[in-house]
Amino acid sequence: QVQLVESGGGSVQAGGSLRLSCAASGYTYSSYCMGWFRQAPGKERERVAAIDSDGSTSYADSVKGRFTISKDNAKNTLYLQMNSLKPEDTAMYYCAASITAWLCPPDEYVYWGQGTQVTVSS
Repeated sequence: QVQLVESGGGSVQAGGSLRLSCAASGYTYSSYCMGWFRQAPGKERERVAAIDSDGSTSYADSVKGRFTISKDNAKNTLYLQMNSLKPEDTAMYYCAASITAWLCPPDEYVYWGQGTQVTVSS
């Protein structure tokens, strides 16, 4: 059984930083695409970052240059370093695991964590 558990969310002021972590069990990070998604109240869920099995990364335009996705295959842990946070980054952040290894289509994430809240105040 695959289980993803996020941690690291919290409340920060604009311009601050947070680092999210996602620990997995029953799943091997090194073999598949992983991603971070977020959903704010009244808005659709969006993928903010993805990393494929080779370590190649991609980002939503809204977070490019501020967020960094990475993974530690030995620890089976995914990270999202978030810098220069803005109030519009406020959302529930979810870790997700795909069934594909490359290209990382956004609709092929099948395993999800419970989410961790990020709140950025101005």
